[in-house]
Amino acid sequence: MNKILAALISGLFAVGAFAASHVGAPMAAASKPAAAVAAPAAMAAPAAKAEAKAEAKPAAKAKMTKEEKAAAKAAKKEKAAAAKKEKADAAAAKKADAKPAAAAK
Repeated sequence: MNKILAALISGLFAVGAFAASHVGAPMAAASKPAAAVAAPAAMAAPAAKAEAKAEAKPAAKAKMTKEEKAAAKAAKKEKAAAAKKEKADAAAAKKADAKPAAAAK
């Protein structure tokens, strides 16, 4: 939560600094402190993303047993077969709908 909040705040500072730099000289003094604060926070954002990815990797790489692998493979095949059957049924229905329309003309 703190990382997300820090990223949002640094983004607001970055947007403010960008807008101030394009307005002109009167805002130039105000943009310098904002840019100085935004720079360290902006550098922390990529580090936070990398840390989140590093935390997610061990969970994703959990060792699967042979039975789990076989079950996952079977489920994947069943899903592919169901999708193929659904696609074939849709094509057959479309073809069946096209025949009466062609005969009516």
